[in-house]
Amino acid sequence: MQYIFLVLAIVFEVIGTTAMAASHQFTKLVPVVILVVSYGLAFYFLSITLKTLPVGIAYAVWSGLGIVFISLVGYVAMGQKLDFAAAIGMSMIVGGVIVIQLFSKTAGH
Repeated sequence: MQYIFLVLAIVFEVIGTTAMAASHQFTKLVPVVILVVSYGLAFYFLSITLKTLPVGIAYAVWSGLGIVFISLVGYVAMGQKLDFAAAIGMSMIVGGVIVIQLFSKTAGH
């Protein structure tokens, strides 16, 4: 269950970040409302996750997967491109999350 809550936290954080970009510096009401609600839900689900998962592990997964997902949203929905160095860097982040999940005893399996 802890990873379901963590994935929900990540999804809502990505929605909130996407809405932030669409808000045009908080000048459009609907994206601002989506942003506030999404971030509220993201932190709520993250707080549930932190009951059973160490904060460092949860935050590593949250930030690592969040970076990848928001980059994919930026690419697909906003036409933002990543260069080779950015793709390599994100691959290393994902690799770090995988190492934590497979080999760390603190990952809470």
